[in-house]
Amino acid sequence: MTTLRILLADDHPVVRAGLAGMLSAEEDLVVVGEAGDGAEAVTLAQRLSPDVVLMDLRMPEMDGADATAAILSSCQGTRVLVLTTYDTDADIVRAVESGATGYLLKDTPRAQLAEAIRAAARGETVLAPPVAARLVSRLRAPAVPVLTPRETEVLTAVARGLSNPDIGRELYIGEATVKTHLIRIFSKLEVDDRTAAVTKAYRLGILPIPGGPDA
Repeated sequence: MTTLRILLADDHPVVRAGLAGMLSAEEDLVVVGEAGDGAEAVTLAQRLSPDVVLMDLRMPEMDGADATAAILSSCQGTRVLVLTTYDTDADIVRAVESGATGYLLKDTPRAQLAEAIRAAARGETVLAPPVAARLVSRLRAPAVPVLTPRETEVLTAVARGLSNPDIGRELYIGEATVKTHLIRIFSKLEVDDRTAAVTKAYRLGILPIPGGPDA
C-alpha cells in the first residue's frame, strides 16, 4: 500500500486538529505538516514535498488561491485539494484558475474526503456536487463583457447624464477620447446607443443599480 503524505493548510488550529484526527484513521494517509497561513503552506510544501495539500481559501498572509499557484509552480508532483467553507463563484473560479486539482466543502464526510485525497494524488479532478453545479452553470451563462477602468468611468458618467464635453472635463480627457471609449463600450456591450449601454450595464452588474445595495 502506497502511503500518501498530506500537508494541512488552515488558519484554525481546531480545524487542523480535527482533520489530522480524521485522516489518522486511514492507513494510507499520513499528515506530515500543518500550516496556519498561505505563506507558511508554501514554505512547508517546498520543504516537505507532500503528495497532497489540503488547502483552505481564506487565510492571512497569503490566501489559498495564491498559495496554490505558488506551490504548484515550485513543487513538482504535489497536488492541491481545496477544502473550504465557501462555495461562491468567485472563490471557485480563483481556486480552479490557480490550478487546484479539486474543490471540496468542509462538511464532506471522512470517507469521501479520504477518497478525494487519493483521487487528487492520482491527478483526478474532484469537485463537491454544489461546486460542480456552480461551474456548469457558470460555463452555460453568457460571458459578461469586461470594461477597462477608464471605460467604466466613462459609462458611469454617462449613467449620471453627463454629455461628452462634461465627461471629458471631469476625467481630464479630450472629447474625441470620450467618443473613442464610447465606441469601444458599445462594441463590447453589443449596443448602439448610450441608453442601451447603461441599461445593459445595470442588467449585467457592470454598474451598480442606483439605490441598490452596491450603489
